[in-house]
Amino acid sequence: MKTTHTKQKKKLRKTSKRLLMGSLIALIIAISPIIYYSYESFPDVKVWETSLFTYDSSYYESVQTSAYWIMSKLMPLIFLILWFITCKDWWYHVILIPIAMYIFQLTSIINDDIQSVDEVEIYYVLPVMMIIVPIVYLIRIKLFDKYVYGIDLKKIDAELAEYERKEQEMEEANK
Repeated sequence: MKTTHTKQKKKLRKTSKRLLMGSLIALIIAISPIIYYSYESFPDVKVWETSLFTYDSSYYESVQTSAYWIMSKLMPLIFLILWFITCKDWWYHVILIPIAMYIFQLTSIINDDIQSVDEVEIYYVLPVMMIIVPIVYLIRIKLFDKYVYGIDLKKIDAELAEYERKEQEMEEANK
């Protein structure tokens, strides 16, 4: 009796967590226009002084312009991260490539010293691509071999091991 009750509690907790996570994701997507257009609430001045900090937009013409560029990279980054977290397809690791691209673009926007936004990030994304693309391609090959061509690699490995064992036995018998 307790095991059934425990299983029901675990299932309820799991369902509650999924419902909470889904609600949080839906809320983020629903308020995304508000988050994006929040750049309009920033002052249209070169130096923004508050009681906590002072922000000087040295590269951009105003704090509002700086906030616009940050939001224009941050919102797609948030959507891509949500897509990566919720994607159940086999290829979801490829989403890490545009995530890396937007992270590099966002850091170059925040770093006021960089004078060329969206120009050199490809050199930072290439190493990420060189790691992720072969992994995803390997997963694709394994899936195609198994589900499209009906090839079970574990069975082939077992057959090869058996063949090698028999070959060794033959060599030992011939000695």
